[in-house]
Amino acid sequence: MIVEKAERVLEEHKLCDHCLGRLFARLGKGTNEERGKAIRFVLNMERSARGLEPIAEPEECELCHNVFERIPELVEAMEEASKDIEFETFLVGSRFPEEIKEKEKAIWEEFNIDTAEPINREFNRELGKAFGRAMEKETSKNPDLVFIVEPFSGEIELQINPVYVYGRYRKLVRRIPQTPLPDFEDSVASIICRAFSKAFEGKCVFKGAGREDVDVRTLGNGRPFIVEIKSPRRRRVDLRKIAEEINASGKVEVLNLRFVSAKEAEEVLTKNHRKEYLALVLVEEGITPEEAEEVARKLEGLEIHQRTPWRVRKARADKVRVRKVHEAEARWVDEKHFELRLVTDGGLYIKELVSGDKGRTKPSVSDLLGKKAWCERLDVLNILDE
Repeated sequence: MIVEKAERVLEEHKLCDHCLGRLFARLGKGTNEERGKAIRFVLNMERSARGLEPIAEPEECELCHNVFERIPELVEAMEEASKDIEFETFLVGSRFPEEIKEKEKAIWEEFNIDTAEPINREFNRELGKAFGRAMEKETSKNPDLVFIVEPFSGEIELQINPVYVYGRYRKLVRRIPQTPLPDFEDSVASIICRAFSKAFEGKCVFKGAGREDVDVRTLGNGRPFIVEIKSPRRRRVDLRKIAEEINASGKVEVLNLRFVSAKEAEEVLTKNHRKEYLALVLVEEGITPEEAEEVARKLEGLEIHQRTPWRVRKARADKVRVRKVHEAEARWVDEKHFELRLVTDGGLYIKELVSGDKGRTKPSVSDLLGKKAWCERLDVLNILDE
């Protein structure tokens, strides 16, 4: 049946061995070219037995126009296009003219063929194999580099896939925002991204797992972050040297840098982290050691109903969030100050937990004391993964 159907096709259409074999791609093993040669060989043996002329492979295939013969020169063009880019894995895609794809489908319908594969799929595979052999590189479903090839014009379009790096940062000084803001010379993101952009020769996008205010330090084990380096021309980069450059700033330190997948990066950024804080609380009316300890005792295990703080209402949805205080300890400092160490759910605004934010946070330290209290200084001590 295969040979019989192939004969009917070849009597109507001048096809090369690639295009003939591709009609029966889902049958047997081997390349389409090998399949086409075998089918043509058996067919011509049978035609010879019937006293008929053989159907030779045409000088030019009416369907693909001998595009597979262009693979060696396209491999050279791909090598040239990628010569200054570091990559280990790649994938090939192609753009065939619509008239070729439509003509191929018309042949399938004309001869009731349901075992074929599209021309671009075979071409991508064969071009990929040839390029992989030439460059000693591997194909991958998640490649470093994607080639989009226009087979007839020879144009090559490159898609350099991003690199993702996980790390944790410690913000050692106050008066520095996490991301760039007017009137601030530096930010955590700019200090980190300068080093990454230079090393990878790509555009760095910084994404923190949460954020702290400009006047808040982040200490301890640091805040998790992801940098996405878009269109990197370098991938074999020493992350230790990047860390050394960032840490030399004296403002920001990075820890535990490592390469991650896009999926791992998303998980880091969507995970809800508990946080440990140290707040210096000011009570103008005065505070005793006993009052400070009583506030901490009442806070521990308490659910806080917090409406979006007044100071961030333009940047955040105005709604009430319920967050929990898991641990609270107080240390009396002087007649007007005490320190409050807290472990809370992520997303609880600590300054407003202290002040009450004119009733938008309930209960608050001010409520529990019966006196107005303010957060005079705040540090993030640790970001707790568990």
